[in-house]
Amino acid sequence: MKFCTHCGGPLHQSIPQGDDRLRHICGVCGSIHYQNPKMIAGCIPVFGDRVLLCKRAIEPRLGFWTLPAGFMELGETLAEAARREAWEEATVEVELEPLYTLFSLPHISQVYAFFRANMVEERYAAGEESLEVRLFREEEIPWDEISFETVHRALRFFFEDRRKGGFEFRMEDIGPDSRRMRKP
Repeated sequence: MKFCTHCGGPLHQSIPQGDDRLRHICGVCGSIHYQNPKMIAGCIPVFGDRVLLCKRAIEPRLGFWTLPAGFMELGETLAEAARREAWEEATVEVELEPLYTLFSLPHISQVYAFFRANMVEERYAAGEESLEVRLFREEEIPWDEISFETVHRALRFFFEDRRKGGFEFRMEDIGPDSRRMRKP
């Protein structure tokens, strides 16, 4: 950021009194501009024994498979964002189960939240951000073509918990040097 969104004045970085981090501060009006992590909401849509994945039609990771997820919008809840993303990417209506995974990626200032979800019916199609949408059984998952570490881990946990017969909430930090976890 170079200019204040309130008055247009030039910004400088310093630590405000009572704070412990560098912030963008306007040299004219004194406004402090906080930058906070971005929230990504999504779900693991299930129909029977299959999980719905979307092949990305946009960068990053164009052509790779992902769960329907995306950035939250202002004024919506986490659950509303997850349902909206499922509809936008896969035109699928879902009933959300409890929050399942929460991944913090501080190196890119993002937090990913995935719900378990049941598809209302076996009806889906590619939305504007998807090249293809498909239901996969665990043994059919294209593990080497999964788009993001967060998606890979969420799927790995899901199938592991399903085999055990119970789902538990998972929360992890993922660093920049994390290696993709292997297929269960």
